[in-house]
Amino acid sequence: MDGTVRVLVVDDDPDIAQYVRTVLHKAGAQAIACFDPLEALALAAREQFDAAVTDIEMPGMNGLEFLGRLRELQPGLPVVVMTAHASVDYAVEALRREADDFMVKPVRRDDVVATMTKAVETGRARRAAARTQTVLAIGAHPDDVELGIGGTLAAHRSAGDQVVILTLSRGARGGEAGDRQEESLAAAELIGARLFLEDLEDTRISEADPTVSIIERVVTQVQPTIVYTHSKNDRHQDHRAVHQAALVATRNVPTVACFQSPSATVDYRPTRFVTIDGFTDTKLALLAAFGSQAGIRTYMQDDFVLSTARYWSRYGGGTYCEPLEVIREASAVVGATGGSGLTTSTPTTTLQERSGV
Repeated sequence: MDGTVRVLVVDDDPDIAQYVRTVLHKAGAQAIACFDPLEALALAAREQFDAAVTDIEMPGMNGLEFLGRLRELQPGLPVVVMTAHASVDYAVEALRREADDFMVKPVRRDDVVATMTKAVETGRARRAAARTQTVLAIGAHPDDVELGIGGTLAAHRSAGDQVVILTLSRGARGGEAGDRQEESLAAAELIGARLFLEDLEDTRISEADPTVSIIERVVTQVQPTIVYTHSKNDRHQDHRAVHQAALVATRNVPTVACFQSPSATVDYRPTRFVTIDGFTDTKLALLAAFGSQAGIRTYMQDDFVLSTARYWSRYGGGTYCEPLEVIREASAVVGATGGSGLTTSTPTTTLQERSGV
């Protein structure tokens, strides 16, 4: 354990509490001992810890009750329980209440260090998992999402995020619906995205139901933290309708941003520019999957796509960027990391902080 690790030690026996604190201190951790569970809860309400170890038998509040209260204050905090009673009942009850490990008194120095080191590593893994996002990209037609933010979605996947694509029509006006379905599936598979492909009527998508209900159903199922969709500043009626429906259906999603379509108007005003250096080849491969369109849509040609991304880089970093109009963005605390523990759930910061783009 390094000097940034903070462990809360709770035991009404001062000798045991100080013993465990000293062992952890010698192992390199910052350990704080409390002899009263209420005092420990008050401390946990003010300060973040990487792990906690608590006695089971304490006056006024036993260790299992303490564990439940501590979970409310710091969800996901690894907690190890100690007892002098080596009974199966105690162990089963402790683990049932989501304790991460169990030690029987008298606890040996090596056991304390090994058990708490494991607990700290468990906490770090949980925080890493909590930092991942679930991204939902909503498009009116096949290839809308891939053309608008294909590089951004590839970067999200590289960062370990879950990516879901919702395409609301099969684009029958622009090609054979069966072909476009297969192309959409191939593109999603290319980056490991989950695809929801609906069958609303191309050019007649409504901004009300059934569009809102479809998006709400997918939002409920996948619980996204970031949503990308069309801009209202667009000449295509389906794009505008999907924008309006998405704003209603994703009203509880922390971050919502709009990508640029080829039919976007001059009123499209991006405020975020996501660097996609390293992901341009993937974006071009995504677009190549839509073979029925690539030969007839000039805006899907490689040089057009790259020159567009090159242009937007003048406002962002790197060589190539994808622009976004941010509708809403939020921040979330993901736990103590030795710093503030605060990570901003904006598309730009999320990608730059966790995938280096």
